[in-house]
Amino acid sequence: MLKGISPILSPELLAALCAMGHGDEVVLADGHFPGEMFASRRFVRADGVDVPRLLDAILPLFELDAYVDAPMTTMEAVAGDALDPAVEGAYRAVADRHGNAWAKMARLERFAFYERAKGAFLIIQSGDTAKYANLMLRKGVTPASR
Repeated sequence: MLKGISPILSPELLAALCAMGHGDEVVLADGHFPGEMFASRRFVRADGVDVPRLLDAILPLFELDAYVDAPMTTMEAVAGDALDPAVEGAYRAVADRHGNAWAKMARLERFAFYERAKGAFLIIQSGDTAKYANLMLRKGVTPASR
């Protein structure tokens, strides 16, 4: 175990996050997401952990991409379904707490989200049971002062 790093981040997950470059994307997938099927590069499980908790553990280690319009992307609800505003609200609260109030959040249609996830550097399958609790992050450049 390391000081200052959340114990929910496994060595495998830390290594994958460290290997990411700017512009790479990571999907924090809910428990319903077909993550293993879509993972073209790396797939890590985080059973028993919800997406807001994963986000809270990752954002202290990770700059979001300031060169794109929306470095955070969620999945739109399918016609006839409704999004739970508490899901995106939790992501926004975590992002803001870690100095990312500037970061816009976009939504992608379900199958467009799946297609984009196929190209993600990493998919983390959480144990989150909320519907549409999928979040994609685009990694930015770490400032030289760190």
